Amino acid sequence: QVQLVESGGGLVEAGGSLTLSCAASGIRFSIHSIGWYRQAPGKQRELVAEITSGGITNYADSAKGRFTISRDNAKNTVYLQMNSLKPEDTAVYYCAADLGRLFYGRTPDYWGQGIQVTVSS
Repeated sequence: QVQLVESGGGLVEAGGSLTLSCAASGIRFSIHSIGWYRQAPGKQRELVAEITSGGITNYADSAKGRFTISRDNAKNTVYLQMNSLKPEDTAVYYCAADLGRLFYGRTPDYWGQGIQVTVSS
């Protein structure tokens, strides 16, 4: 049974930082691309950051320079370090896993349940 479990969300003031974690089980973690998506109320889900099995990273324009995605294959965990947070970063954040490249438009095979991030102004 595949599980992706997000943690580290919460409430933070604008300008602050949070680190999200995504712990995976039930998959060969090291060969999967992992992405962080987010969905704000009334908006479509968007891909924020991706890290491939080879460690290549990609970011949405809204995340470049502020967010950093990383992975620890020994722990089957991906992290999203978020700095200089803005109120518009408020959303439910989801991690997702797939064997393909997510920024190429693939719909991931596996999803976490999501975690709330709220940035107050």
